[in-house]
Amino acid sequence: MRRIASAVRPRLAHAVRTAKPQVTRLISTVRPLLADLPRPRSLSTLQYTAGAATAGLVLAAGVVTLSGPWDATGQRTAERDRATALEHARGADHGPGPAAGGPRPAPSAPAVLAGLGAATSPVDTRQAPAAGGTALADVLGPLLGSAALGDGHTAVVVDAATGKRLYGVGPDKGLTPASTTKLATAAAALNALGPDHRFTTRTALLGGTRELVLVGGGDPTLTAHAKADGWASLRTLATRTAATLRERGIHKIALSYDTTLYAGPALHPIGVNDNLAPVSALVADEGRTDNSTSGPVRRVADPAQDAARKFAGFLEAAGVDTTGPAPAKGAAGAETVASVSSPPLSALVERMLTYSDNDIAEALARQTALASGQPGSFDGGAKAIAGQLRKLGLPLTGTAFHDGSGLDRDDRLTADLLTAILVKAGTPDHPGLRPLLTGLPIAHFTGTLSARYADGAAGLVHAKTGTLTGVNTLAGTVVDQDGRLLAFAFLASGTTDPMAAQSALDKTATALSACGCG
Repeated sequence: MRRIASAVRPRLAHAVRTAKPQVTRLISTVRPLLADLPRPRSLSTLQYTAGAATAGLVLAAGVVTLSGPWDATGQRTAERDRATALEHARGADHGPGPAAGGPRPAPSAPAVLAGLGAATSPVDTRQAPAAGGTALADVLGPLLGSAALGDGHTAVVVDAATGKRLYGVGPDKGLTPASTTKLATAAAALNALGPDHRFTTRTALLGGTRELVLVGGGDPTLTAHAKADGWASLRTLATRTAATLRERGIHKIALSYDTTLYAGPALHPIGVNDNLAPVSALVADEGRTDNSTSGPVRRVADPAQDAARKFAGFLEAAGVDTTGPAPAKGAAGAETVASVSSPPLSALVERMLTYSDNDIAEALARQTALASGQPGSFDGGAKAIAGQLRKLGLPLTGTAFHDGSGLDRDDRLTADLLTAILVKAGTPDHPGLRPLLTGLPIAHFTGTLSARYADGAAGLVHAKTGTLTGVNTLAGTVVDQDGRLLAFAFLASGTTDPMAAQSALDKTATALSACGCG
């Protein structure tokens, strides 16, 4: 042991001397803040809510800054690069082997925190008692009892490593979940299709004719923008198509478009709405009428026709004259001319969760339906989501699905199901569900939480938000002061002031992060 220590000590000293100056400044800034923070077992509810604010904000801001830039999907570039490297890893944290002449990789260090594999089931419904000190119920109870949370709420907190329920109020009572429904949609889609699945948009020539069909493959992230930012590009598809046609001596075509992949009504039961375009297998930029990429905005009435018209313009610019476009009856058996594919499903899931993207959610519900042998419709998607969650062994008592986005007020989810999904996504037996966790908005930094938690738990809470008139929900993960990863779900109905209800949920999650309640 002494020989190992003497060998490691000089290298450790060199590493410390060469570390980035901002790391040292960050530690020196946070240490006194943490030292001054009282132990949580003697704190009041109000102190729990405020306790993590200053230290959490400083620490999180420093960590995020040092972790590198974010990419277009809302995930840190460094995280994605590391995940790619680990796909080829020989050990826990290393690549396939040293480069020729290079140093051998250092041995992997033992895990600091226990792996999530300790959980033998998604949720152990036996409620764990507090190990002395302040009970979790004493901290969360008054906060969740706030009048701002309306006439009814449910809540569950689970230790993600053990699957033990630490707190529960109405765990299997179904309430309107709003956009936390997207957690269920993500889990179902990833389980049915796999995280590497891609959606392909193609062009095809009908046999013996010069009719070119633009075939929608259900890619909700297809873009017509000049800068594609890594998503499948309608312009690229036109360029490739035109090049192939010119090689065959074809300089003029009749353009049609095929949307037969999906079935049933395109319009969501809520009707025409700025939060969601009519659902189509062919759509560019979610049918948005401006250059936005997220949030509510007026949509085109016919996304497929809009995409086909833009595609026709790109073909013309590439040297192929067109007539049309007109709807096609189908392109089964037609010869593929060119194609473009979406990024992997994992990236689409992350974008959906980070920005609460309703268009992606409804597309993934339909794709899940098709993969499950159901029609690609709202009803088929709802049945398929429930079926895939059942295959994962998740608790469905009290649940009802009607869409993939949570815009349907007849949807019903339970706090028990939401926390079980989060726990399942962290288990080693289901690595394909991991994008469900990496896509969660991060408090005060990304997505729908970027403007929240400025005064507490910034960077510490990772959670999916949900808001409808009279409904406020929050479900995600947080690490408490004892170093435990906790999964939580809070659902409130009958709320009358959405901002007050949102603040009440944020205070509750902040208190959970500051707690070490046995």
